[in-house]
Amino acid sequence: MTRFFSIASAPFRFLLLVVLAGSLTGCFSSGAFFSGHLTDVQLQNDNYEIVATNVEGTATAGYLLGISGGLGPSTTAVAVAKVSGDDSLYKTALENLWANVETQTENAEGRSLALINVRYDVSALNLIVYTQPTVTVRADVVEFIE
Repeated sequence: MTRFFSIASAPFRFLLLVVLAGSLTGCFSSGAFFSGHLTDVQLQNDNYEIVATNVEGTATAGYLLGISGGLGPSTTAVAVAKVSGDDSLYKTALENLWANVETQTENAEGRSLALINVRYDVSALNLIVYTQPTVTVRADVVEFIE
């Protein structure tokens, strides 16, 4: 009587080779985004106006043979290989948000704009051989006036 998974068997060696190759070539991404605010601005006077509401920016990455997910303001992906998207999902999502502000308002350059009510959402598509985390940043935009 032979055992299927003896150390010398071909299936065991193949499985060991796949695990070793995956551990040497895999990727791990943790997109924790914790921001510290050094400036405190009070929006209680008539020194601002709302120029855009619920503006959003998204960023997505795709990975093979992995899993991804998020909790609160962070996202994590553990996979063998990245096949699409950016390494910096939060940075890309914020850049896309500002690009959307540009399309909804006049030129933002030189204006005193600020994001308020910033919200971060993380979603993940997890299939057997493919995972795709998506980060969405939503905010309202105010302009400070004199």
